[in-house]
Amino acid sequence: MKKSRYIWPSVLALALAIGIFIGGKLHFNDTPEKLFTTNSKKDKLNRLIDYIDYEYVDDINTDSIVDVTVNNILEKLDPHSVYIPKNEMKRVAENMKGDFVGIGINFYMYRDTITVIRTVENGPSYNKGILAGDRIMVADEDTLYGKRLPSDRIVDILKGFKGTKVKLQVYRKSQDKYFTVTVKRDRIPIRSVDAYYMLTQNMGYIKINRFAETTYREFRDAIRDLQQQGASKLVLDLRDNPGGYLGIAEQLADEFLPDDKLILYTKNKKGQVDSTYATSRGSFEDKPVYVLINERSASASEIIAGALQDNDIGTIVGRRSFGKGLVQREMELGDGSAVRLTVSRYYTPTGRSIQRDYQNGIQDYYHKFSQRYNSGELISVDSIKVADSLKFKTPKGKIVYGGGGIIPDVFVPIGTNEEEAIEALEGRGFFSRFIFEHLEEDRNRYNSFTRDEFYNGFSVDDIVFDRFIDYVLSLKIKLDFYDYEEIIKLYLKANLAEQLFSPNLHAKVKGLADPMLKEVLKVDQPLLQQADAVEEVQ
Repeated sequence: MKKSRYIWPSVLALALAIGIFIGGKLHFNDTPEKLFTTNSKKDKLNRLIDYIDYEYVDDINTDSIVDVTVNNILEKLDPHSVYIPKNEMKRVAENMKGDFVGIGINFYMYRDTITVIRTVENGPSYNKGILAGDRIMVADEDTLYGKRLPSDRIVDILKGFKGTKVKLQVYRKSQDKYFTVTVKRDRIPIRSVDAYYMLTQNMGYIKINRFAETTYREFRDAIRDLQQQGASKLVLDLRDNPGGYLGIAEQLADEFLPDDKLILYTKNKKGQVDSTYATSRGSFEDKPVYVLINERSASASEIIAGALQDNDIGTIVGRRSFGKGLVQREMELGDGSAVRLTVSRYYTPTGRSIQRDYQNGIQDYYHKFSQRYNSGELISVDSIKVADSLKFKTPKGKIVYGGGGIIPDVFVPIGTNEEEAIEALEGRGFFSRFIFEHLEEDRNRYNSFTRDEFYNGFSVDDIVFDRFIDYVLSLKIKLDFYDYEEIIKLYLKANLAEQLFSPNLHAKVKGLADPMLKEVLKVDQPLLQQADAVEEVQ
């Protein structure tokens, strides 16, 4: 071992790692007396921190040293064990809980004033009559305009405890008037079901962005509504879904699997195996289901795709998923921070682990993932490298592979560089911001449209298209806009649909040009024809 002033972070990291496990959530057999007996490593750590606090020549924030060291040791374990600092815990907890307490608006800071994009349906602001385009000038005694306040500061002002009230002074541009309204704060959902709608007369579509506490309930509400509209088939869109709670993924997989079918099993360092099986409560069993995945679908998304694929249920459509087969558990560290520590691996019903290799470190781990873009595997399924040693077989004899993600049953290549660039503009909010500013010029021009009239009859004109090009060019972004005029106009219409009506209509409009949805309809058609042929023979 090298003797230098850099030796102490390793010792500190090792001691902290020991401390992490004291939380009791791992159910160790050690008694509290045994866990807290004198330990020379912990004594060394405590002395070192005391020396730095009281004797070191300069003032040092030892809390920041501890934070850095925790991150360093976790990086040496695996890519998915992570530290959550105290100042991030509230945001992370709200995101995974699925709600927060506030007034229920989406907003932009427009010309140094908070301007409402839309209100949350049936939320506090919605019920008080606040409309898209309204400017919130003052909240209680806090002046919000003219200060260029950061978004997190604005959110802190508008949030609060459930049932508390906030007095808002509002300016409505469309009527050139000011008014005052008192809004009672309430729980505002953070939706994990982005959108759902009927793709065809008998096929529903549901898009899930993560697996939070409320996801299963949101899914059940959506699937119930779609079934009432006649859905006997389903597209479950898990693209770009990074995962979330294991238990929620198990509940959702149970909706599609017959009783007693294995969903997955986990194995910890002691070799303990826990298996999860489908129950009798599934609401979409024995019905066609298509699961959409891509290279950014991970963890819980892969659990669902793997469970269905290994049980010969449904069809997986898209590109090879990320490849995360590790299970984390969140454990508090006593000071408001927490660690998500990998405690087991999960395996699909055929016994495969889809976790990518991380033995060469985190940098190599993510570098190999980015190599997918250069290897050609996002363009051709034949470019996906598989190992015969990781070959598995489903009950019906289909060959599936472990070691690096779920390979879909139906492959859909990634779009051209220009198409992906346009999608990136959408993902980063360029379309949404442009449409917001477009509506700010004159919202009344769209007042006459109903939802159905807009979807079936409205088209973005050349004037709006050219203005969008000017807008993007002003941001130093260059594309072959006119070669992709049709798709750009469709994305503009989709963002209009969202801000005028709902996220569901946004997804429905955008879905008209979605290659994976087109592939689903193509694959489903022969199945429909086969079913008709069987019916005629009978």
